[in-house]
Amino acid sequence: MYSTIVVGTDGSETATGAVSVAAELARHHGSRLHLVKAYQQSAAAMAAPTAAFVVADPGPETAHLAAEAEEMLAATAQTCDGVTVEQHACQGPAGEVLVAVAEELSADLIVVGSKGMHRRILGSVPNTVAHNAPCAVLIVKTT
Repeated sequence: MYSTIVVGTDGSETATGAVSVAAELARHHGSRLHLVKAYQQSAAAMAAPTAAFVVADPGPETAHLAAEAEEMLAATAQTCDGVTVEQHACQGPAGEVLVAVAEELSADLIVVGSKGMHRRILGSVPNTVAHNAPCAVLIVKTT
């Protein structure tokens, strides 16, 4: 039923619950599991003025964030026994990144944790994914 499953993680305890459910589904369906970690520069770094004709250098902060994301994904992948796992560390807002990765992979399912759902915050990851996903979405009760 599901051949490609995308799951978002930030390394938190609640995200670990979503990854666990996604890995179990991947084992059950023989699916490929795609672990996704989004990262962003600090607001101060993004707001720094640059000349209109100069392409902003991503700088050491972004490189450091990308390396941390890759490291966290590698550790998370180790917990997904019996599943083929691919890792995606991507810059941008988490909800948008998950939707973009799912679109790029023609995913059958996106799995996210429910953190942020109860506050009705604009831009919460599960809300963004649920309203923009190109495929089925499973929101795992993690809070």
